[in-house]
Amino acid sequence: MIQQNPINGPTILLAEDDREVRDCIQLMLQCQGFQVETAGDGEELLGHFRGGPAPAAVVLDIMMPNLDGFETLREIRSVNQDIPVVMLSGLSTPLNVVNAMKCGATDFLAKPVNHEDLRRVLSNALESRTDGLVPNVAPPSKEMFFGQTAAMQALKMSLRTVAASDAPILIEGETGTGKEMLARQIHQSSLRADGPFIKLNCAAVPSELLESELFGYERGAFTGAMHRKPGVFELANGGTLLLDEIGDMELRLQSKLLQVVQDQEFRRLGGRDTVHVNVRLLSATHCNLLNAVAVKTFREDLYYRLNVFTLTVPSLRERRADIPGITDFLIRKHVKPGSPAPIMTERLRNALVSFSWPGNIRQLENVVRKLVVLNNPNLVAQELETLMEPARASEAGTENQATKLSPKPEIRSHSVLEQVAQEKADAEAKVILDALRATRWNRKQAAARLQIDYKAFLYKMKKLAIEEQAELSA
Repeated sequence: MIQQNPINGPTILLAEDDREVRDCIQLMLQCQGFQVETAGDGEELLGHFRGGPAPAAVVLDIMMPNLDGFETLREIRSVNQDIPVVMLSGLSTPLNVVNAMKCGATDFLAKPVNHEDLRRVLSNALESRTDGLVPNVAPPSKEMFFGQTAAMQALKMSLRTVAASDAPILIEGETGTGKEMLARQIHQSSLRADGPFIKLNCAAVPSELLESELFGYERGAFTGAMHRKPGVFELANGGTLLLDEIGDMELRLQSKLLQVVQDQEFRRLGGRDTVHVNVRLLSATHCNLLNAVAVKTFREDLYYRLNVFTLTVPSLRERRADIPGITDFLIRKHVKPGSPAPIMTERLRNALVSFSWPGNIRQLENVVRKLVVLNNPNLVAQELETLMEPARASEAGTENQATKLSPKPEIRSHSVLEQVAQEKADAEAKVILDALRATRWNRKQAAARLQIDYKAFLYKMKKLAIEEQAELSA
C-alpha cells in the first residue's frame, strides 16, 4: 500500500548526501504538494523503503557515501519493479545516463535541479500509474502571447490555416522564442486537441538512449530492460508529437524516423511485432536545417517530409513593440492571487525594450519572476542597464573601427565598376557588423542569423577586414 497523505499529497523518498541540496529539493517537492522523507545515503533510504509503506516515487542521487545511487537502485528494483525512480547527478555524462537507465531508472536529471524540470519528470512518471498519485497542483499556463507586431500576427494567421490539417510542421526560431508554446497552440487548435501532446527534446537525450525513447523497447531488449516500455510515438498515438531540436538527431536515427513518418509504423527495440500509430508530427529547431542538409548532417528526404509547412518564430529583438505586452502577460502569470502586482515604471519599460534579450522570452520570463519576487522595478531596470553598458561600449568601438577601416568615398578616384564593387563590399560589411553586434560578436549565432554557412561567414569576415574587429571586441 503506497503511503498517501490526504493533506500533503503522496510521499517522495529523497536521498542526497549534500544537506544544502537536499533541503532545496525537499522544499521544491513540498511546494509541488508532496510529502517528503529524506535520507543522507543509500543505506538510510533503503531503511525507509523497507521499514514503512511504499512511497509514490524515489528521487536518488548517484554519488553518495556507503551505498551509491546505482547500487541503491538495484536494491529497489529487486523488490519493486514499478515504483518511479528519478536519478540525479552533477556529472550528467552519457555514461551515467545510460547506466542509470540500464539499472532501471525512470528518468534522469542533471544538477542543479530546476523546479519545472522536477515537476515535469515526476508528473510524467506518476501520471502513468492508476492510483491517483499526482498532487492537485495547477499546471503551468501554456497560453501563447502573440502580440501586435506584423510578424506575430502573420504567424497567428498561418497557425489557424495549418492547425486544421494533419500535415507535418517545422517550427524554426532561436532558443527561448516559444517554439514549444506555438506547438501546443497548434495541437489545441487541431482536431487532435482531445488527444495527447507529447514532447521529446532530441538534444537532451544521449544518442544511445534516443532510439528507445522514440520507439520503446521490449522486456529483455538490453540489460536492465525489466519490462516493456512504450516510446513517445506510442504515447502520442491519436494526438501530436513534438520533436524538439530535431537538428541534433544523428543520421542513423534520421533514417528510421523517416520510415515512421512515411508509414506510421515501427518495431520496438528487441521486438518482432509491428506497431501502428496515428500521430501528427511537429518538429522544432534553432538551427538552419537547409545548411545541415548542405553539409550532409541532416537527411534531405527527411527534411522535406518534416516541413510540409514551416513556421518561423521571430526573436524578441525583432518584436520589441510586443515586449511591454509580453511583460504584463508574464506578470499576471506569476503573481499569486491576492498579491500586489509590481508597477511598470517608465525606466523599467525603456530598459526592457532596449535590452537585446539573447535568451529571448525565456530570459524575459526569468527577469519578470525576479521582478515579481523583489517588487522593485528600479532595481531590475538598473540590472538591465548595467548589462547593456558593455554592449554599448563595444558598439561604439566597432563604429569607430569601421570608420577607420572604410576609406572616404569622396577622396577615392576609382572607375565606376570599382565604385560599385566597393559599395557592395561596404553593404556586406554593414550587414555582417549588424549581425555581430546583435549577437554580441558570437560568430556562429551571427552566421545562423544571416542564414550563411559558418565557414563562408568567416571567409567574408576575413575578406572584408572585419576579423580584426571581432578579435578586438571578443
